[in-house]
Amino acid sequence: MRPRRCSRPQESPRMHDLVIKNGTLIDGTGAERRCADVAIDDGKITVVGNVTGAAKREIDATDKIVTPGFVDIHTHYDGQVTWDPTISPSSGHGVTSIVMGNCGVGFAPAKPSEREDLIALMEGVEDIPGAALTEGIEWAWESFAEYMQALGRMNWSMDVAAQIPHGPLRMYVMGQRGIAQETATPEDLAKMSAVVKEGMEAGALGFSTSRTLIHKSSSGDLVPGTFAAEDELMAIGRAMKAGGGGLFQMTSNHCDMADELDWMAPLSIETQQPVLFNLLQIDDDPTLWKRVLEKSDAAHAKGAQVYPTIAGRPAGVLMGWHHSAHPFLSNPTFVQIMHDPWEQRIATLRDPSFRQKVLDTPHLSFGEFADFILQSTHKMYRLGKEPDYEPDPSQNAQAIAERTGKKPLEVVYDWMMEDEGTGIVYFPIFNYSNGHLDHMREMLMHPKARLGLGDGGAHCGVICDASIPSYMLSYWGRDRKRGETIPLEWLVQRQTQHTAEVYGLLDRGVLAPGYRADVNVIDFDRLGIHAPKMVWDLPAGGKRLVQSGQGYEATVVNGEVVLEKDELTAARPGRLIRGRQSAPGS
Repeated sequence: MRPRRCSRPQESPRMHDLVIKNGTLIDGTGAERRCADVAIDDGKITVVGNVTGAAKREIDATDKIVTPGFVDIHTHYDGQVTWDPTISPSSGHGVTSIVMGNCGVGFAPAKPSEREDLIALMEGVEDIPGAALTEGIEWAWESFAEYMQALGRMNWSMDVAAQIPHGPLRMYVMGQRGIAQETATPEDLAKMSAVVKEGMEAGALGFSTSRTLIHKSSSGDLVPGTFAAEDELMAIGRAMKAGGGGLFQMTSNHCDMADELDWMAPLSIETQQPVLFNLLQIDDDPTLWKRVLEKSDAAHAKGAQVYPTIAGRPAGVLMGWHHSAHPFLSNPTFVQIMHDPWEQRIATLRDPSFRQKVLDTPHLSFGEFADFILQSTHKMYRLGKEPDYEPDPSQNAQAIAERTGKKPLEVVYDWMMEDEGTGIVYFPIFNYSNGHLDHMREMLMHPKARLGLGDGGAHCGVICDASIPSYMLSYWGRDRKRGETIPLEWLVQRQTQHTAEVYGLLDRGVLAPGYRADVNVIDFDRLGIHAPKMVWDLPAGGKRLVQSGQGYEATVVNGEVVLEKDELTAARPGRLIRGRQSAPGS
């Protein structure tokens, strides 16, 4: 698709702050693309169509598409926003609003004595280096309301919204009893309800909880609230409503999602609030996602606002010598050098005799789940410089080994040695049971699904999916060859109007007069993502994977250009979002 060339005369003497001229407008509503100019004044869109006047600044969008800024509703930037005003890498992918505090983890409320436990929780669950959090966060709060006050004093490249996480809430009210997963008493429920109500009144967009057995702190403790009884969940839902209302976000064991709807639907119906839950395809039951969608549709028909959060591509574990996960972590021979300085380590890894010794050494067991990730070579692929997230199964390490007579881990070892030892192996842990993405297309087209799960700011050493906004348009809208693509109008609406509306952010996500001036100008022919790379730019020298994009002529937040020709500007117009936002004119 090439955007149509647009041309429009200026008609009146009004001077606008910013005009985006001659673009192909995809306005976020799902409506067919059209040629239009966009005028912006005082941080709002004032004209869409024929611009009525000159401008202090003009952006030529000829042969470009013009979209609303992307609203990313599943991030974990809770720590990063306190030290990084750019909120990278999301700021390089057209994101203009984020929601953080997902999966029951975060940093408020928090007594001083609980800070280390919360850092350990975030380090374990989200693979964010604990040293980076310890050095980077300047604690200026105890209550959630004080946390919001601290965030309210900050400026960023995009708007930021927060949720009340169940883990910190339980610690704050119940102390070690909360960490130990004890059942909340009536007194506990009353205190938690009061804290949640206060947090909602302070501007939280919602509440989040985790019920998955995968999420553990670096100490091995499950997220507080993992086994919370239904009366605790319902009490929190009622407190949210009493505090003004919001969204209840839930992460669970994927095999249990159908059963979780049995309490989520009644909670939504009673409180008249939306409930958002994560939905991914799992190898143990590759069609479960379809049954969960059918059950959620049935709940919708009865009045429940239950929405599955889906991903834009397979949840991919990225393996490499620098990364937090790779198959040789369970190899006793490799372990002997894993903490050596990099130059010394890579020299040893290049030694043919050491390579052979590693390949000949039996691996240890790290437990069922870890062994599945570290040893399932039939799910390991070479990522390469032009990342392919829908690789043909004939290209996995096991299939190549069978064709070449090598050991599967020999293939993986050599992939990781590419590019001076920075080669990356892609392991699609979820959403790739079929060896293609046709089922994901069906999920993406489902009207009640909501796009998320990019996990920006999290899984620093093993996953890098914050680039999904760019991937959605470039791959699903243009480049896919192994199946059908998706219309751009739907892909834009998926991550603008749909994601904004589910959280009650009715002032953004659409290009129309009165809406916030959050806009992307995209060179669609150039739009794409680069290979992930490891950098050490977190506080205390912490590492993280980043994945940059290209094709962004401009990203505008609140009427100011924050990204121009793929480079960040000095503008920081992003602010804290406090609570639901009304639609223009309401």
